[in-house]
Amino acid sequence: MSAGGRVAAAGATGAADEPSLPRRSPTVVVEELTRRFGAFTAVDHVSFEVARGEVFGFLGPNGAGKTTTIKMLAGLLTPSEGEARVAGIDVAREPERVKQRIGYMSQLFSLYGDLTVAENIGFFGGLYGLRGAERERRRAWVLEMSGLVDQRDRLVRELPLGYKQRLALGCAILHQPPILFLDEPTSGVDPLSRRSFWDLIHSLAEQGTTVLVSTHYMEEAEYCHRLALMNRGKLVALDTPPALKRKLGAPILEVRAGAGPDALEALQGDPAVVAVGLFGRALHVTTTDAAAGERAVRERLAAANIPLEGIRPIPPSLEDVFVALVAESGGAVVS
Repeated sequence: MSAGGRVAAAGATGAADEPSLPRRSPTVVVEELTRRFGAFTAVDHVSFEVARGEVFGFLGPNGAGKTTTIKMLAGLLTPSEGEARVAGIDVAREPERVKQRIGYMSQLFSLYGDLTVAENIGFFGGLYGLRGAERERRRAWVLEMSGLVDQRDRLVRELPLGYKQRLALGCAILHQPPILFLDEPTSGVDPLSRRSFWDLIHSLAEQGTTVLVSTHYMEEAEYCHRLALMNRGKLVALDTPPALKRKLGAPILEVRAGAGPDALEALQGDPAVVAVGLFGRALHVTTTDAAAGERAVRERLAAANIPLEGIRPIPPSLEDVFVALVAESGGAVVS
C-alpha cells in the first residue's frame, strides 16, 4: 500500500484527543510549489494551507525538502514552479514584501557573537524600523522573555545555547510579525530548554501568530497542530499527530532480542516487514500482517542465532509512522 493509502493527506478529524486547531482563514497558501537545482528537484509539487494561529510542522529526514520549502515561503529562494502566498503576498513576485511580514529563525540563530545582548536587540530593531518608545518597549519585552535582563551587556558568544535560542526568537519577532518561520531552531539544545521554547511558540500562536517550524525531534512534532511529513521533496502525509498515528494501517510489533543491531539487520528485507527501527533497547517492526510478521521475526532471528526475548503488538508512535512512510516513499536520501 502506498504512503498516501496508509496515512491520508487530510485535515483535522476533530477527535477529542487532538490539539485544538484554529478555525480561521488561511494565512499561508501553497499550490504545487516546486524548486529545482539543476537536474535535482528539492521540492516537488507541494500543496497545503496554514491557518492564522496554527503551529504547522515539517517533519522529514535530511534532504526531504523541509528547509528549501521554508526558504521559498520566507522569500529567500525563488520557486521554480507553482505558487505560494504568505500573508496574501506572492512570494515569487514580491519577496521583499514577504520578508517585512514575517519573522525567520534558523538553526544558526542569526545572532552576532561579538555584540552584546542589548546591541543585538538594537541592531535587529533598527533593521525592522522600530523607533523611539516602541523600540524600547520591544527591547524590554525581549530581555524579559529571554531571561537576560541582568545579562544585557554580556557578549552573545558567551551565552549558553538555550539563552541564545530564546534571544534569537525574540530578535526574530521584535516587529511582531503575523507569521513566524523556524528552521530546526532547537538543534543541539537540551530537552528542558526545548520544552520552554515550545511553551513560547504556543503562547505566540494563542495570540494569533502563525508558526511554521521544521524539526527532527519526534517529541517536538507532537506539539504541532498539524504535521507535513516530507520525503524526497514530496509531501507524503498531512494531518494532526494523533490522526497520523490512527491512520497507520500496518500493525506494529515490539521485539526484544539479544542483539538489537544484529536483529535489525536480520529482519530487513523480509516480505512481511514494511519497516524496522531501533527504539531504545527494543525493535519496532512494522508488518503487513501481525501473524505473518511474528512468524517472520521468529524465523529470521532463529536463522541468525539471535535469541528472542519477547514480542508483542503495540500501538504506533509518531516515529513508527515516520519510519513507515519514509520507507514506503523510497527511503531517506543518502548523502
